[in-house]
Amino acid sequence: MKYRRLGTTGLKVSQLGLGCMSFGSRDRPAFGWTLNEEEARPFFKAALEAGINLFDTADAYSRGASEIIVGKLLKEYAQRDRVIIATKVYAPMSDDPNDRGLSRKHILSSIEGSLRRLQTDYVDLYQIHRFDDETPIEETLRALEDVVRSGKARYIGASTMATWQFARMLAASERHDWTRFSAMQHQYSPVYREDERELIPLCLAEGIGILNWSPLAGGFLAHGRARPEDGVTERGRTETPLGTPHDRAPDRAIFEAVSSIAAARGVSNAEIVYAWCSARPGIAATLVGATKLQHLTDAVASLELTLSQEEVAAIEAPYTPREIFGHKVKPH
Repeated sequence: MKYRRLGTTGLKVSQLGLGCMSFGSRDRPAFGWTLNEEEARPFFKAALEAGINLFDTADAYSRGASEIIVGKLLKEYAQRDRVIIATKVYAPMSDDPNDRGLSRKHILSSIEGSLRRLQTDYVDLYQIHRFDDETPIEETLRALEDVVRSGKARYIGASTMATWQFARMLAASERHDWTRFSAMQHQYSPVYREDERELIPLCLAEGIGILNWSPLAGGFLAHGRARPEDGVTERGRTETPLGTPHDRAPDRAIFEAVSSIAAARGVSNAEIVYAWCSARPGIAATLVGATKLQHLTDAVASLELTLSQEEVAAIEAPYTPREIFGHKVKPH
């Protein structure tokens, strides 16, 4: 395993992180593909054996069930100070109107709930899952400052928002001399590169480490679009977790380019995509979502691959701008 600094911090994260949205409870129809505790065990063992030290979850994943599994299995298989636990706050945790968002009330309550479920005294990286345009930025940042000062989080991060929103938060934290964001987690893959225009350059300029999610575009780049006659219903074969299909002509051309390179090298499509992601500027870690052990095996195998300039050009050439998805910005 290779390790990289998280932005300009001294924290070293593994080049691959285990995305833990795959582990939780199947009690919600939309998440029937998640793995329970016993099914998750081999993934944590394999990840740790491979040298992965970053485990990324969120309170909203299966309404806390993912955090429970992460906390229990890491306590069994790892030393606490040898792993980096990252979790998130924002999404609704109940029908209570205050049990969501980035208010001071919700953040301070949520960190306590996350620590309890994770069976730890602190999280290494506490991330805001989305931007909350119903809460003043200063209220959110001061609450995060207090979380860090209390020792309940070592670093803070953000996830999936517009560049101007993140820039406002960075400016406010600097203005008040509050704890600064160390990481940005965003959607990034060969078929979704919209953040190359503004968000990635901002992170590079500000020394903020980048964690990218959905590198395989919900499985599209690994398998392509499923045909009805194949009878494939597995999540990710036809659409992303957010329900937006990757089936534009440029997307299919990128899939074909990845498939051609993979066939020529005798490796899986996933290995090619992970190699592409890891080589992109500013990427500290690529998050691996796995529901089969082979998914994790392919990701680890990608660490031995270096794509040529010609291969990178073939993957990137078909890309065209597309609609933004993964977050919404309300008009002002």
